[in-house]
Amino acid sequence: MADLRITSPRDGDVLNFHDGVQTDDRLTITVAGVAPPQSQVVVNGVTINVDGGRFAVDLPLTQFYTDILAVGGDHDGHRIRVYWDRHACRRYRFSTDDNIQFLRDIAEHADTYRSLFDNPYLAFWRRMHDQYGVRVQHNIYWCDPGGFDLPQFPDRFRGEWKDNADWLRLTFHAEQDKPDKPYLGAPYEVLAHDFDRVTNEILRFAGPASLSPYTTVHWGEATFDGCRALRERGIVGLAGYFFVDRYAPPGCGEPLVGYYLSAEECAHLAARDAWKCHRGDLWFIKHDIVCNSHPVTGIRPQLDSVFANPHRRELMEVMIHEQYFCDFLPNYMPDAEQRVVEAVEWLGEHDYKPVYYEEGFLGAPDPGA
Repeated sequence: MADLRITSPRDGDVLNFHDGVQTDDRLTITVAGVAPPQSQVVVNGVTINVDGGRFAVDLPLTQFYTDILAVGGDHDGHRIRVYWDRHACRRYRFSTDDNIQFLRDIAEHADTYRSLFDNPYLAFWRRMHDQYGVRVQHNIYWCDPGGFDLPQFPDRFRGEWKDNADWLRLTFHAEQDKPDKPYLGAPYEVLAHDFDRVTNEILRFAGPASLSPYTTVHWGEATFDGCRALRERGIVGLAGYFFVDRYAPPGCGEPLVGYYLSAEECAHLAARDAWKCHRGDLWFIKHDIVCNSHPVTGIRPQLDSVFANPHRRELMEVMIHEQYFCDFLPNYMPDAEQRVVEAVEWLGEHDYKPVYYEEGFLGAPDPGA
């Protein structure tokens, strides 16, 4: 006999005006599912006749989250929880990964630099802030291969970090660049250790205002227990690519840059702005563009393609890696800065505002707050 199951929306979905009819006090969505033919299903108190093994009913969402329960006959009920992004608007977060070189440079010039922004990399990001309003989050390593680590970074710029924390933030990324995918099979203790070390140093030299509770773990891969270590230390959301191997046979594709999520969960998330994993109590946010993966001429087409999907349109997660700015590293791209400019100009032309996810719901401000 067929199971009773809600098929749309999905447990953990973030819903906005693209998903239903929104008024001042509610978002009315259609809840659909499958059930035994010629039966009845009750969804949040509303009885529906099942037609051809399927059912659908309109349901209003009036709170930040709504639990939806479908029950019928002798079948176990199916319960999901969805979230209303009531104040959804066009916003973006700019983050950078693999950061350590700018910290080393400042440490090496601590006696001569009068400001953090004497460093060329931070100077560039300040220009982006001054000219375009960019707010940026740098996800950082504990050390580099040349012997520099965060305890060597001076605390004399602590006041400057605090003064600029409204647009310049830091958080954990990994212990170091190599090996690749360091947390793919790592237990709780490894993530806990590495996160604590990096975070304690940020607190020492920059202060709590510079920290963010959202990050991207190096390579976007981690075990469930590793992610649990981060959640228990205040991380509430993780960004990633959430790819599924497109060349694998149907149902056999492996998830890539998707943390502990299954291939099916990654495929669902890849088509949306964000999704809540209830078993891990974590928000997952889909990267929309990695600027170093596209030539300057490819930045706008990539953003155009994301914009064409209304379920990925309201929140843009934009990223680049530090190494492509460093002319002494093998992956240096002379046009890395221009790739950033192309992205932020496109975002401005399409009325996107820079945000941090910790301000409002995934960065969407509440005008009534």
